[in-house]
Amino acid sequence: MLSHVTVGVSELERSGRFYDAALGPMGWVRRAVKPDGGPPSLCWHDPVTDFPRFFAYMPFDGGPCSAGNGSMTAFLAPSQEAVARAYEAGLKAGGTDDGAPGLRLNYGPTYFGAYLRDPDGNKVHLVHRADVTLRRG
Repeated sequence: MLSHVTVGVSELERSGRFYDAALGPMGWVRRAVKPDGGPPSLCWHDPVTDFPRFFAYMPFDGGPCSAGNGSMTAFLAPSQEAVARAYEAGLKAGGTDDGAPGLRLNYGPTYFGAYLRDPDGNKVHLVHRADVTLRRG
């Protein structure tokens, strides 16, 4: 359904460390970005399915980046353990806590998630749903 999601960041190297750490336990890897005439960026994806892709971009207009009020990117995890590992790794890589790993029963009996803010304040949700099967390949 989704092709890609993009967030604005202020420092690619710092954001790269954060997203490498937070998305690695989820099975996502960084991929090379082909120059397309746009601003510098980094990209991650599930290497099995290739899409969707997640981009961290320097703002196109050259102005400061800002986190959207009410916006969040949620990444589906293969297990509760992957959520917990990704959350801890994201904290160690400069992210901030916005909700520790745990069941979120208001979303369903098997909904397990954690929330982080990346170094620029973008909200990241790491979630495992036992009722959802990850389709691969």
